[in-house]
Amino acid sequence: MNGGPSGFNNAPVTRTFVIACALFTIIFGIRGRSKNLGLSYLNIFKKLNIWKLIVSVFAFSSTPELIFGLYLLYYFRVFERQIGSNKYSVFILLSVIMSLLFEFLALSFLKDPTSSVITSGPYGLIFSLFVPFYLDIPVSTRFRVFVLRFSDKSFIYLAGLQLLLSSWKRSILPGICGILAGSLYRLNVFHIRRMKFPEFITSYFSRLSWPSTGSTSPAAQSRNVLRNVPSYPGRQVEGNYPAPISSTTEPPEDSVSTLVSMGFDRNSARQALMQARNDINTATNILLEQQSH
Repeated sequence: MNGGPSGFNNAPVTRTFVIACALFTIIFGIRGRSKNLGLSYLNIFKKLNIWKLIVSVFAFSSTPELIFGLYLLYYFRVFERQIGSNKYSVFILLSVIMSLLFEFLALSFLKDPTSSVITSGPYGLIFSLFVPFYLDIPVSTRFRVFVLRFSDKSFIYLAGLQLLLSSWKRSILPGICGILAGSLYRLNVFHIRRMKFPEFITSYFSRLSWPSTGSTSPAAQSRNVLRNVPSYPGRQVEGNYPAPISSTTEPPEDSVSTLVSMGFDRNSARQALMQARNDINTATNILLEQQSH
């Protein structure tokens, strides 16, 4: 299993968020303030440091946390490709807000200004993404190391576990809050999964950061693939699909890789693309419909 085509093709929001996290961590790390960015009961309920609240969403407190955090954010770009940049932006905003609210509740319950400190970094977003990762991304390969069984998803879980335990109590709490936030989004509480931003907001992300590298064609970069596809498998999709193109015409490798990154079989993805005349949205609908039968 992989995250799809290399680079940030069709993932401008992820690219911007990753760059922001790296810059905030480096800037505050150079100034020697990264260790002081964690939220505490005193910061929130006594001094109300708004700047610290904002910075703590982006800046990691150590280099190992930065490495594992950016690796997971980069891998999870597959979800932006699935649901589109617009809905993924909403997911980021709601995950961050809900996880922060859970953290505030936890801090207010502990009420200990000396020990109730939460490490900084986008823990809420990262661990909320583990919810659709666990539920929606199927295992494609399994292997054994001595007596232990692993799958291709195990490496992502191990990276998440390393990040979760990186600062012990300071990192476990925001991780749990992130999982709760992701679960609420998954349950579609108050129909939050229907929310969308105006298109000019998400299109702005593509102009904020440098162009990404990869094999995706300019035509594919100009649109968000799978923007109308839900982030869960098995949905019945109705509609008439175009007749398959000639079997001698092979679909683009980046389109096949994108479908494979969603958990579809490579041969099935190739056949669906041929039937859909290389339209990746239609091919995904075909594959989802096949799964529902």
